[in-house]
Amino acid sequence: MNTDHRHLQDALSELFAPWVQALNLKVERSGADSVTLRLPQSDQLSRVGGILCGQAMMAAADTAMVLALIQHFGQFRPCSTVQLSSSFMKPLSGQDALVTARVLRVGKSLAFGEIDLAGAEDGKSVFRASTTYALM
Repeated sequence: MNTDHRHLQDALSELFAPWVQALNLKVERSGADSVTLRLPQSDQLSRVGGILCGQAMMAAADTAMVLALIQHFGQFRPCSTVQLSSSFMKPLSGQDALVTARVLRVGKSLAFGEIDLAGAEDGKSVFRASTTYALM
């Protein structure tokens, strides 16, 4: 892993509940206001037919956005999800997922973002979300 991403990977083990840590998310890339995580394909996260379950997608999306906010602020700032509106566009199976979260706007008390989840091998988008966070 790139040492520039170590603080984000450390945040995954320090700030999130054990069941989120069990997703085994890995930081792939980061920018000033964005983060891309790898969500490994796993039988534990799959439903009938080996399809990645929606609950895992939503949890990974929410987690990625918190890390994108860490990138934006340069440190962790307490926040709470106010809204996560998601669209499941097609099933994903047989490959890891790449979860890219991007901060769109940050105000005094709210932050807004968008998330895309795509197949790591084929690059096809399977899930999109928009989010709003309360900043504490």
